[in-house]
Amino acid sequence: MVTEASFSIESAGGPRTVRLAYERTGTGEPLLLLHGIGHHWEAWQPVLPILAAERDVIAVDLPGFGRSPALPDGLGYDLAGVVPVLDAFCRHLGIERPHVAGNSLGGLLALDLGREKLVRSVTALSPAGFWTEAERRYAFGTLLAMRAGARAMPVRVIERLSRSAVGRAALTSTIYAHPGRRSPDAVVAETLALREATGFRESLEAGRTVLFRDDIADDDLPVTIGWGVRDRLLVRRQGIRAKHVIPRARLVKLPGCGHVPMNDDPALVARVILDGSRPAG
Repeated sequence: MVTEASFSIESAGGPRTVRLAYERTGTGEPLLLLHGIGHHWEAWQPVLPILAAERDVIAVDLPGFGRSPALPDGLGYDLAGVVPVLDAFCRHLGIERPHVAGNSLGGLLALDLGREKLVRSVTALSPAGFWTEAERRYAFGTLLAMRAGARAMPVRVIERLSRSAVGRAALTSTIYAHPGRRSPDAVVAETLALREATGFRESLEAGRTVLFRDDIADDDLPVTIGWGVRDRLLVRRQGIRAKHVIPRARLVKLPGCGHVPMNDDPALVARVILDGSRPAG
């Protein structure tokens, strides 16, 4: 059941109230799940049953995405703005240093939560921020085109396309290696989430200058980086680059998976996340 958390966070102009929607399920150590730009918490639905068997899973709609409203004035969509919001969200729920797994933008946020020593372990799936300038321009151009397409199509057209495997591929093949495996309802919901995301423009703008270049200082923090072999948005060589930036990270190839791998191979992705959040040895 989706719940909304409302909490206060300090800004330069004084305290601001932030509201975030989230789904919480399972038992065990807490695990925070962070989706990518233009998506929503439901991106994690394929892996939730597996993760919930071992973890207290909190899948959140990032600010300005899904059911979470835009950030109030005075709070930004850059790392310095969103990471404290996520920390305050966890503290509001009574969670101290959860494990965290993120995809794309969520992967970048997860790594920064690790850099700030706010989490127990990090699993980043195709995280943003390890691109060259040409790769960033390509990814941003693709995302803008996807959003423009989603906003241009009437809902009835989106619903009609989602009923066939070919139509689902037309809508989502940029992010999934196997778009036909996504359910029609899920494709409709995520296409509408993309077109209605109030935080899309600001998040994309904040990412224009992002390069994750600093190693995570805590040598005891487990870090796993997973990359889909068939990622068409952030190509897989960026995973090798990420390994050079964070040498002690465990780099895992995700065969048969695209940019959003949770639906392409739920069992593999869940295993990578769970293995990454277990004590070494």
